[in-house]
Amino acid sequence: MLVGLLLKQLVGWGTLRVIDAHGKLHSYAGAPGPSVTIRLHDKALHTKLFWNPRLYAGEAYMDGTLTLEDGAGIYDFLDLVGGNLVKLDEKPVVQIRNALARFVRPLQQYNPIGRAQKNVAHHYDLSDTLFDLFLDPDRQYSCAYFDSPNHTLEQAQIAKKRHLASKLLLDKPGLKVLDIGSGWGGLGIYLHQKTGADVTGVTLSTEQQAFSQNRARHLGIDGRVRFHLRDYREDNGEYDRIVSVGMFEHVGVKHYLEYFRKLKALLHEDGVAVIHTIARFDGPSMTNPWLRKYIFPGGYCPALSEVFAAIERSGLKTLDMEVLRLHYAETLKHWSRNFQANRDKVKAIYDERFCRMWEFYLAGAEIAFRRQDHMIAQFQLARRQDAAPLTRDYMVDWERAHPI
Repeated sequence: MLVGLLLKQLVGWGTLRVIDAHGKLHSYAGAPGPSVTIRLHDKALHTKLFWNPRLYAGEAYMDGTLTLEDGAGIYDFLDLVGGNLVKLDEKPVVQIRNALARFVRPLQQYNPIGRAQKNVAHHYDLSDTLFDLFLDPDRQYSCAYFDSPNHTLEQAQIAKKRHLASKLLLDKPGLKVLDIGSGWGGLGIYLHQKTGADVTGVTLSTEQQAFSQNRARHLGIDGRVRFHLRDYREDNGEYDRIVSVGMFEHVGVKHYLEYFRKLKALLHEDGVAVIHTIARFDGPSMTNPWLRKYIFPGGYCPALSEVFAAIERSGLKTLDMEVLRLHYAETLKHWSRNFQANRDKVKAIYDERFCRMWEFYLAGAEIAFRRQDHMIAQFQLARRQDAAPLTRDYMVDWERAHPI
């Protein structure tokens, strides 16, 4: 079994048992740790998993040709793999493949206006019911903020919105706010309801735009909060504040300078922008091939060095930057639990393969934040360095004045 050559060197912690397509058991053990047994039902996986495990393991789980034994779940398997994965990148065959992949990375992240909308539709224009089955009631599809370990998912998502608002300096009347990648409208509506700000949201998802606009209309605030189906690059307004949550991951490295220059053009001279994005501790890399193919085409989570290089060239100034480490891992844990509790309902909308795909996605994403150097970065940007107070006291004061 060819993949065994890789697993012998990969597993340095825990035990992975593999029942191959011929029914033969192979065991790979390292230091004491968890034990997981998988079964391969297709002999082609003996080779495919050797050459590109990051792609084919997910595909095999989706197709049912890789299954878990002894009551283990996909999280258990991915946690074991994630705990050993740093050793995978040390292998010559993987280093060669990664080196070749870097040549095509610009194509993978090429997101001009038309293609960007297609990539967004691939994920965000899925059934509305699907997102209701695992998100909080406000449909916040980004990292929550667990400022208390006892918070529910809903409370942590409110805390996230409050935390972002505290950085936007919304204490002046009549401020105009742009929300880039406005999702289902929850953040924009929150900002208006708490501060009276005039909010414009832009999204590339037809489903999200219709849902958001209906929410604002139902609340009777559509005169002050509106949502457009529009690429941010097509907006020509001038705003006092700009916020963007979970959208920067869809921009692509080659478009970073374009993105920040556009932010500067949209931002008032004394304005403030807050960007919330997944980022990497470990430097520039590539998107997992399975994730790119099935979940987020065109997506990429940047290294801080890649972001700062573009900010510096754009002329914007970084007034503040905060790293949120394990908050997204906790968020994903809640989403996975909700998904499992409603799995039969999801299967009724789609099918078993879709359910397995989503399980692999949520579990893999949680492992990325627990074991693979992913985190959240929040950047506070401005054209002028005096656009925000000199200390962070104003953030704490705002949050205390707006309890959950």
